[in-house]
Amino acid sequence: MPELLRLALEQLTALPPALWLRRSGTLYLLVNAAHIGAIGLLIGSIVPLDLRLLGVIKPNSLAVLAPVLARTAAVGLALAVLTGATLFTVRPQEYLENPAFIVKMGLLGAGAINAWLVRRGGAWGQVLQEGGRPSGALRCQAAVSLLLWTGCLVAGRWIGFL
Repeated sequence: MPELLRLALEQLTALPPALWLRRSGTLYLLVNAAHIGAIGLLIGSIVPLDLRLLGVIKPNSLAVLAPVLARTAAVGLALAVLTGATLFTVRPQEYLENPAFIVKMGLLGAGAINAWLVRRGGAWGQVLQEGGRPSGALRCQAAVSLLLWTGCLVAGRWIGFL
């Protein structure tokens, strides 16, 4: 590990949130539980949306369902990133040396970029306005989304086993 990175990580572990988490098992437990809850919110919103975009489930109009689930998934992602970053401060060097953590971060980044691309694409706006059938490209992005977020979840659980 480069010396500058090692020094930066040492400074990170000296920040008050990292100290509080290391000193309080209860606080660590609560932040960890919040992280898991945020992941549940993200996955619990994105999976039904992706499955609806793929045509696997058809309970409601996409024009009604998509905005609500997309916003809920975004809140889940933001909370998961915030709580995950807080947990990272406790042992940053160990996490950066864990291959599962690196895979998780890559999948997280790819999932966030995919979600951003979906929201920026014209097919998303068309689905929201017309509530019609998603384009083939949007369906492909939904399938990629399912794979990326499921992979991120699995890699996250894998961290503790390495």
